[in-house]
Amino acid sequence: MPVVLDADAAAVYKAFLEANRPPYENGTPAEAREMYLAARFATNPEPPELESAKPLSILAPHGAIPARIYTPKTLRKKGGLAPCLVFLHGGGFVIGNVDSHDVVCRKLAHEGEMIVISVDYRLAPEHKFPAAPEDAIAATRWVADNARQLGVDAARIVVGGDSAGGNLAAVTAIALRESGPKLAGQLLIYPSTDFRMNHPSHSEPETSILLTHSVIKWFIDHYMGDADRNDWRASPARAKLAGLPPAYVLVAGGDPLRDEGNEYAERLKQAGVGVTYRFFPGQFHGFFTMGKLLNQANIAASEISAWLKALD
Repeated sequence: MPVVLDADAAAVYKAFLEANRPPYENGTPAEAREMYLAARFATNPEPPELESAKPLSILAPHGAIPARIYTPKTLRKKGGLAPCLVFLHGGGFVIGNVDSHDVVCRKLAHEGEMIVISVDYRLAPEHKFPAAPEDAIAATRWVADNARQLGVDAARIVVGGDSAGGNLAAVTAIALRESGPKLAGQLLIYPSTDFRMNHPSHSEPETSILLTHSVIKWFIDHYMGDADRNDWRASPARAKLAGLPPAYVLVAGGDPLRDEGNEYAERLKQAGVGVTYRFFPGQFHGFFTMGKLLNQANIAASEISAWLKALD
């Protein structure tokens, strides 16, 4: 599939190449985390003003999971309770945290008129698979169990995230299908869904932009170690998908994960799951957080917020 970047995306990519930043895989995970976190100041748009953004501690079997709860000035309340998005950040399961995705969470809270709870799940290689999905599932269950105290409507909880976070959101939706709580939706922003990495977009030179083919292998090696990459908790595409909540699937054209995202959306449809699919052909992986430089990111946030509202 030919990839032609939008003019602004091409300009961002050109600036990235000219900056000659060392690849993440040339350093340590700690160094990669610092680089990733520092980059947000150049790419994140101005955040909207909220009622509050506060730290939150989520109880889990291994201990507390740090989180942040965002409350906008306007909430879509029913019976005094608001909908909630449990957000799982991207970063290849190795980098990223609640700060790296702070602005997008603020935007989704503001435009979606809902509470957003961003989860600081455990990262690899210090905590390899399945620590991240265990945290994502535990956090979502905890939000549902404590919904009333949080001001959340337990019937209107959506799980979502970008990239690795999209993977964790898909896994969480599958894990909770039988046991509950029943989710209102799943938001999958250019999700990783299949660790076999045998789709064409994983070998096309023109998709190796920012999220390169080599750094994907570095992320997955740190995350999975010797674990089975066909385990559905790592590769949700290996699971049966019937009976899952409605999904919003966003895919970017210049993205190694493009084909697996497309296939996952199609398989969800074939399984009878309601799917809203959005393709950004001229954008690269990671664009969603770059609203200062890429207006398509702001368009995506607004469209996702409209979808979240429509779940009511």
